[in-house]
Amino acid sequence: MKRNGSRGPVTRKTRFGSRERDWLKGDTQRGCVCLYGAGVDPQPPASGPQASSTPQTDLQLVLCSTSTTVEELCAQRDGKGLYVQLHGDLVRRLDPSERPLQILYDYLASMGYADPVRVQQEAANSDLSCLIRFYSEHPVNADQQERTLLKGVFSVRKGKTQLHKWAERKVILCGTCLIVASVKDSLTGKLHVLPLVGGKVEEVKRRLHCLMFSSAGSQAQTYFVNFDTLADYQRWHRQASKVVSQTVSMVDLSCYSLEAVPEYLFYSQDITHLNLRHNFMSLQGPGGLLNLPRFSQLKSLNLSHNRLGVFPECACEILTLTELNLSCNNLRVVPLQIGNLLSLQTLSLDGNHLSSLPEELGGLSQLNSLGLSFNSFSHIPAVLERLSAVDKLAMAGNRVETLELCTLAIMSHLKNIDLRLNGLRWVKSESPDAASQVTQLDLRDNCLATLDLSSICNLETLHCQRNQLVTLTLSGFTLRMLQASSNRLTTVNFYPVPNQLTHMELSQNLLEYLPDWVCDCRKIEMLDITHNLLSELPSRLLNSLSLRKLLAGNNRLQRVPDLLDHVPLEALDLQHNKLAELPESLFYKALNLKFLNASANALERIPPSSQSEESLSTLQELYLTGNNLNENCGALLVGHQNLRVLHIAYNQMLSFPASKLSKLELLEELDLSGNKLKTIPSTVSSCKRLHTLIAHSNHITVFPEILNLPEIKLVDLSCNELTEIQLPDSLPATLQDLDLTGNNSLMLEHKTLNLFSHITTLKLDQKPTTTAGDALSAPTPWNHGYSEMSGQRNKLCVSVLTVDRFGDCVEACYGIFDGDRNEEVPRLLQCTMGDVLCEELQHSSIDNVYMCNTFLTSHRKLGMAGQKLGASALLCYIHHKPSDPGGYLSLTVANVGTCQAVLCRNGRPVPLSKVYSLENCTEEMERVKLSKAIITEDNKVSGVTCCSRLLGCSYLSPWVLPKPWVHTEPLCSQDEFLILGNRALFEWVSYQEAVCTVQAVRDPRAAAKKLCTLAQSYGCKDNIGAVVVSLHIGEDSCTCEPPVSTTEPCGAPPAPVTVTPGPSEPATLSFSSGIVSEFSSETSASEVGSEAGSTASDEHQSSGPAPRPERRCSIHPATTLCGIMVPGSGGSGTHPGLFQRQPSSATFSSNQSDNGLDSDDEAPLDGVISNGSKLEVEVDIHCCAFQLRSGSTESAQDYDLETRNSDYPNGKMRRQNSVVVSATNGCLLAVCGREIADLKKSPSTCSLFGKKLSNGSVVAPEDSHNLIEVALEAPKKKSGYFNAPAQQDPEDQLIVPPSLEQEVREQLRGQSPLVSGSSITPSFKEPVWDHPHPPAFPSNMVPGPGPAPFLQQEVYDTAL
Repeated sequence: MKRNGSRGPVTRKTRFGSRERDWLKGDTQRGCVCLYGAGVDPQPPASGPQASSTPQTDLQLVLCSTSTTVEELCAQRDGKGLYVQLHGDLVRRLDPSERPLQILYDYLASMGYADPVRVQQEAANSDLSCLIRFYSEHPVNADQQERTLLKGVFSVRKGKTQLHKWAERKVILCGTCLIVASVKDSLTGKLHVLPLVGGKVEEVKRRLHCLMFSSAGSQAQTYFVNFDTLADYQRWHRQASKVVSQTVSMVDLSCYSLEAVPEYLFYSQDITHLNLRHNFMSLQGPGGLLNLPRFSQLKSLNLSHNRLGVFPECACEILTLTELNLSCNNLRVVPLQIGNLLSLQTLSLDGNHLSSLPEELGGLSQLNSLGLSFNSFSHIPAVLERLSAVDKLAMAGNRVETLELCTLAIMSHLKNIDLRLNGLRWVKSESPDAASQVTQLDLRDNCLATLDLSSICNLETLHCQRNQLVTLTLSGFTLRMLQASSNRLTTVNFYPVPNQLTHMELSQNLLEYLPDWVCDCRKIEMLDITHNLLSELPSRLLNSLSLRKLLAGNNRLQRVPDLLDHVPLEALDLQHNKLAELPESLFYKALNLKFLNASANALERIPPSSQSEESLSTLQELYLTGNNLNENCGALLVGHQNLRVLHIAYNQMLSFPASKLSKLELLEELDLSGNKLKTIPSTVSSCKRLHTLIAHSNHITVFPEILNLPEIKLVDLSCNELTEIQLPDSLPATLQDLDLTGNNSLMLEHKTLNLFSHITTLKLDQKPTTTAGDALSAPTPWNHGYSEMSGQRNKLCVSVLTVDRFGDCVEACYGIFDGDRNEEVPRLLQCTMGDVLCEELQHSSIDNVYMCNTFLTSHRKLGMAGQKLGASALLCYIHHKPSDPGGYLSLTVANVGTCQAVLCRNGRPVPLSKVYSLENCTEEMERVKLSKAIITEDNKVSGVTCCSRLLGCSYLSPWVLPKPWVHTEPLCSQDEFLILGNRALFEWVSYQEAVCTVQAVRDPRAAAKKLCTLAQSYGCKDNIGAVVVSLHIGEDSCTCEPPVSTTEPCGAPPAPVTVTPGPSEPATLSFSSGIVSEFSSETSASEVGSEAGSTASDEHQSSGPAPRPERRCSIHPATTLCGIMVPGSGGSGTHPGLFQRQPSSATFSSNQSDNGLDSDDEAPLDGVISNGSKLEVEVDIHCCAFQLRSGSTESAQDYDLETRNSDYPNGKMRRQNSVVVSATNGCLLAVCGREIADLKKSPSTCSLFGKKLSNGSVVAPEDSHNLIEVALEAPKKKSGYFNAPAQQDPEDQLIVPPSLEQEVREQLRGQSPLVSGSSITPSFKEPVWDHPHPPAFPSNMVPGPGPAPFLQQEVYDTAL
């Protein structure tokens, strides 16, 4: 054994024996490091599915300890060094004293892993290489080499005349110059350097693969270069064209993992701009920073994000510099030599640890921009007084707690002050005219309680949002903009009246009245006073001749003053007030009004559009949701003939006048949900521009005549009373989303379903089928509904997970995932997170542990998709205590990001989650600041996300982490329901309103749809997702108690689909078919018709500590079977029998997916098909393995009973070697006859049984159309394809040596078979250690009346 506990590398010719395993188990500070060689191709060739099983010959497993250094590892391997790569990005050389295993353990600990044993296991998981990876040599990147340096020996001719002959010469293209050697294969002798900036590169048509290079200017020179191959010709032409097109001599070598610049770059003496950002530049060496002064004309140098640690003094020797960027380099001191750069104009020192500046900096008279943000300054540096050319003080994110205005008065040249995020508590002024020169002041996100800036008489713009201000006093001489939202203001004092003020935002304060000076502002154009305590608006305000936008929602207004004269008002927001009427003259006095939102009031009528028959209204958007309007308002809408958007949901309308609707010819979006309509007028066909019709939760019986509209895209007629649909011969190609769920009497024929086959997202109810065992089905004490709306975006980036029966116990799991602007990560989390939770529950019964590990494992499984993309996630798990399976229920909630959960208890909201955004979480803001992240003015980390915790976005680590907030809440009989929503929902709908909304509707599906509709009517334009879980918890927490009949649903819900089990299974399966997803707008039906639409994790169920006991009700201990619904994106649904369309492939943008080739594979992934622009990912169906129940195997009679009850006609299902093979949703499922019921219970497959349409969707099983297509052979591979990364597992190259073959045979022989007559070999994808408590297996995994012993194979990150 080597010093410090290191051991020799394990290659493909060796394996871990008992001694290695014992050595690893002896200490958690020991572990394994996966070393990749330089030959690992980030873009492996496409060589078919078998390529992925080929072992990588340059991957080694090295046993070592946390004290083993790089120097020791290199000594035992005869290596030169080690490299580390984070998140598939830059590659850094490790110092000889660094310890790789400790680096790996620290990285896992920073993610959130706390258990040393779990850290040891995760460190050996090969999936981790998408997050952190070690190399034994610097990896080769051909694309990087091409962009930094091109060289070769080619035929060269100088000049345009024929006097010069062709000769073989070495040619180099580096930087801005073409370098031609005098002799072949050598750079000795004279070198000919040809500057290319501003020159020309042209194709020579008379010769094959020949380019002409010409320099610029009157003394231009020309060289002809004849290349050997077309590839060389294209590569040189492409790179040279970029150089000659530049207007300045600039070289960009950013993000190349460089330790030194190429030596040939120094021949480009004309370089003026050099960008070395995001590298690992060293001082020493031929191309180190010490040689940068050799560039005699260099003006701009960018060395940011290089982990320098110290200020490079050599940069102070480049006297020609005018711009120097040293941000984010962990600098603590600026050297005195900085005073040598007399020509310096811009100096960026943001994101360091500076607390002072040298006096020599004051001698830089030309310096006009100095960046000091996110450092450690506790006061404004005094040297700024001498920098008279600097007009902006950029010190955001420092530690300045007190601002002395007299200090700013001395620095009379400073006009723009940025002191946001400083923890500022006091602003002191000792003289009446202090800091009179300041025109812009930014004090956002501080701790100010009072602010008196009356002495700054020339102030034009003030930002003071998100403080704790109670009083605010300002000078009004020159003020043009005031942003003071999210404070505690009761009034704002001005002297004199701010006649120059045009924009004022005072939302989310405590204003009870508006000061008189507001009405006296002559130039006010925008006024935001939402979320205050106002009870009235001044009459003079609404009659202002300058006001164009007035936002006064969420107040206590009871009336709006009449308009006395024509006003220029263009936008008026009055939502969430107590208005019973609007001003009678509103529409014909405010002729410029284009936007009006009066939702959530008590309006019973709306004012007329004009006083005569002729209307001059320009109104385009009208929102009247949540009032008391009746059908009479339809006649008053006719005058608004320019109306494009009309939301009039949740009113008292019995009908909509047909003659009036036909006159709204420009209407594009119409929302009539939640009324009492029985029909949509046929005159809706006159609205030729209509693209969105939402009319759910009505009493509509006849499908409206909208399918002939040329631009119709979305139709939502859910929760109505439709019975049939009259369809034209063809549907409009624009129709993308059709929701018909909740129409319990609707019957669709084959012809109708085939006509709907091109629709991207089709949502239908699954029709119930009854079996003999239906009466034995045990109901759950909860049911759910969900809704997802895309808003004004082209794609839906929200996905939900709803599992009413989680596992074999009376448990449930619900989740919501919001990707903000990406749809890939939410879909992946939706498919895998429930299965990951299943596995983690086998490892631990501590809520904080299994929930945290579920999030961290899901973060790892995102793989390459999670490197650059991320999502907010929330997971709710309803369960019993492991120690008391028949006791009270508890709800465990975990979340990252901005998804939120609210529990209704006794009619009051109980928040269960924590919002991890920088604006809402002070401690997270401090953590991100301490890690020296750059927070932009919109409070986003590096300008990317406002969340400090996400799943994915691993390239933002350590600023953005995946560790969740975990909270467990005991449930009681007073708990009525649970609401899950994303940021967009709760940004517009408060907790209290959400609770009241659900209480009024009661039906979970209709309630979820109403929440989303309300958010849209209130102004939300983003994706919205909501899940409502109705709870029926009895006093004794009896999990078998039937639901209390307190709901008033919009019609009886369809009966659940049941599957009759064998005679040994007394209960029946109740499940919902609820997979929904949304096609990419560019994806054709043929592209997505062959893949499956769900996946699960690849971890084996049986590894880890003892599983939690099977939980049964202490009163009714009958076993209940699992049934899981995994809804996708794009619609709404509820628990019983919901069917929704699932596309059969997951698409990724090409720039994120690398054309389907993982950066670490030698071959493409199985099932990944690249079509040039996007990826289609084949997904296997499996969940928690198949859980086999105790009892005798199913007989042939049982199998025949299954076949008869399934209603599959004409013998479409046939037996092949006792295996039933069915093709569902484009994925082959092969199970034994004994396992067919268990397959339907799987979380990932329970909703996939039915007819497969031509576009990959699945039709619910019905008497009239039930088919199971018979496949010829079962699939060979049963592992998920979303498991990341896609490179080979280390075990692929570990084989059993001859000396251990006998031992392996004996261990395998000792294992008891799981099922009689079948062979099921466990496949471990993660390392397993034999710790003091060996893992036990669930009793339902063992056949027979009692549990049989199962001997676990001792393996370390390998499968035998």
